[in-house]
Amino acid sequence: MPGGRPLVLPARGCWRSEPCPHRVTGSGHGMTATSARLSFVADTSARILRLLSLLEARIAWSGPELADRLGVSSRTLRRDIDTLRELGYPVDAVKGPGGGYRLGVGGKLPPLVLDDDQAVAIALALQTAPAAVTGIDDAVTRALTTLRQVMPARLRAASEAFEVTSLRNYWEFSAPPIDVATLQTVGSAIRTRHVLRFDYTTPDGHVPAPGEPEFQPPLEVEPHHLVVWAGRWYLIARDHAHRTWHTYRVDRIRPRTPAGAAFTPQPLTRDDLTRLVVQNPDRGDTPGQWQCVGTATLALPADVVARWAPGGSVVEAIDSGRCRLTIGGWSWAGIAGLLITFDTTLDDIGPPALADAFRNIRHRLVGVR
Repeated sequence: MPGGRPLVLPARGCWRSEPCPHRVTGSGHGMTATSARLSFVADTSARILRLLSLLEARIAWSGPELADRLGVSSRTLRRDIDTLRELGYPVDAVKGPGGGYRLGVGGKLPPLVLDDDQAVAIALALQTAPAAVTGIDDAVTRALTTLRQVMPARLRAASEAFEVTSLRNYWEFSAPPIDVATLQTVGSAIRTRHVLRFDYTTPDGHVPAPGEPEFQPPLEVEPHHLVVWAGRWYLIARDHAHRTWHTYRVDRIRPRTPAGAAFTPQPLTRDDLTRLVVQNPDRGDTPGQWQCVGTATLALPADVVARWAPGGSVVEAIDSGRCRLTIGGWSWAGIAGLLITFDTTLDDIGPPALADAFRNIRHRLVGVR
């Protein structure tokens, strides 16, 4: 593996990242029976570690693919799979042409096999996770501590070189962090292919009760994808009754239990996801929590504006060639500048403070040559 011996988390007493402490000597012109046997065991252990790493890297492998990657026969591959099972790794057989294998779900997390780059990447990712999701700060700290405790000294030093402190940039248009329990519920529904039932809040985070003007019964959708774009989490789902595709902001989802019926997922391409999120003005966005929020009508199609509008803005289609953009910023001049970047006619500008900002900018630029 690149960067040195693999790191095994956590050790189960079978393999270690350190070399074997027992010396093996030859007898003149060749290896002794003992040294040959130890060499065979070492080769087998290295191959099984490689097999485990491959199983962790993909959801499923065909038998021929794994055998080819390991350079062994199908019979040897089956023996190695049996060895992993004896060591407590849940390896499931996959039915179908040629057969295959996947790492199953056990009673507890199986040990991980990481190379140097993977270990450092995980340590870095753990330090940036709390910015997007709430409720996991303590778990992230404990996971990072556990990872570093089992790292060899050289890896620990490398990971500790990445001490990350996140500071807010006021041009990030950041979104509210997502509750980890909501993510788990939505993710589980996608994985198990069960209909998701949830209340969808109003833009201000309220769930209308029966009798209130905006009340609607819980939605029932077939969840397909979680997408992160512009610092926001979106659920791509199909209405269970009407078979129409919709996009929902995850921070506005309030899950209900129990889960609904099972469904058969439909294939979606990357272009489909782009259309349903990036180019979709009806993606459930809400105005960012800024001290200044303004609106204007733009002479551009809604899907074009939705693609290029910064996070924390709302796009509403008026007709095929016009839309209304609501956008926030730290100043009225800042909002005016963002609207100007669309390089199109602006009408119905509001509130008056935003219109005043445009007049002030025009006055300042009169003498520009």
